[in-house]
Amino acid sequence: MDGKVALEEHFAIDATLGEPNAFAPVWPELSRRLLNIDASLADMDEHGVAMMVMSLNAPAVQAIPDAATAIAVARRANDALADAIVMRSDRFAGFAALPMQDPDAAALELTRCVKELGFVGALVNGFSQIGNVDNATYYDGPAYRAFWATVERLDVPFYLHPRNPLPGHAPQYQDHAWMLGPNWAFAAETAVHALRLIGSGLFDAHPRLKIILGHLGEGIPALLWRIDNRNGWMKLPHRYTAKHSVAPYFHRNFYLTTAGNFHTPALDNCLAEVGDDHLLFSIDWPFEDIGQACRWLEGAPLDDARRAKIARENAIKLLKLKI
Repeated sequence: MDGKVALEEHFAIDATLGEPNAFAPVWPELSRRLLNIDASLADMDEHGVAMMVMSLNAPAVQAIPDAATAIAVARRANDALADAIVMRSDRFAGFAALPMQDPDAAALELTRCVKELGFVGALVNGFSQIGNVDNATYYDGPAYRAFWATVERLDVPFYLHPRNPLPGHAPQYQDHAWMLGPNWAFAAETAVHALRLIGSGLFDAHPRLKIILGHLGEGIPALLWRIDNRNGWMKLPHRYTAKHSVAPYFHRNFYLTTAGNFHTPALDNCLAEVGDDHLLFSIDWPFEDIGQACRWLEGAPLDDARRAKIARENAIKLLKLKI
């Protein structure tokens, strides 16, 4: 089908490109694509992708301990993306990179990106390192409440994107580096962050927040019943600040994309748990293949109305796209 909209698609600037590391065999081509969003256009045309919402690669800004540097790099990346989008606004939209090391600066940058640059939300690569490389700061604390109020007021979604845990915080991966990244650690890390946001009472204070998770929910949909069942075991009170069990917040405030998880049983689980209004198509370009993602969605056992909602209609509504 034509007209698909993809939400978790990435670019880089020189300051965030990083080292080849695990991507060494394909790094020349991968880095070329990250530095040139137009590199996706031929595959988009071939497979019926009308628009990609671009966001900065990971961990990028979140891995810069110095707040002033993080602010400068985020602004530079957002300006570069805005310049690229102007050239092809019919095919690309943007999520803002944010310097979460400074919540006030992050709120200001998000406001600038939405109001002045026309971005449709933000994508942040997990926790931020603040002050030193061994620090991991999550966004459920009181210091971030004014920032979340800004997100709610702007009425744009916040995409919580994965990053690996810090080595000193994750001894369980020692001698098992194969579990890092998208194999396992990305989902585990991001799911914990999402549950922290829920348990903190954030969505009681800001009930209109919209959080996007990729990869069909980072494993949470499959475990949601168990989380709440054990949390309410023997009718003990919930041991967190939030007023309700986890599922109501997840159903109301979270949206899930298919980025990098093209597996029909996992899709069926998400449909059963959150419904088709909160599911959106994504690819995870250039780390995943556009053709594979599109062929899977087009072949999934969905009726035409449900496929259209996931492929484009939900994205148009959530992001207020004019396409």
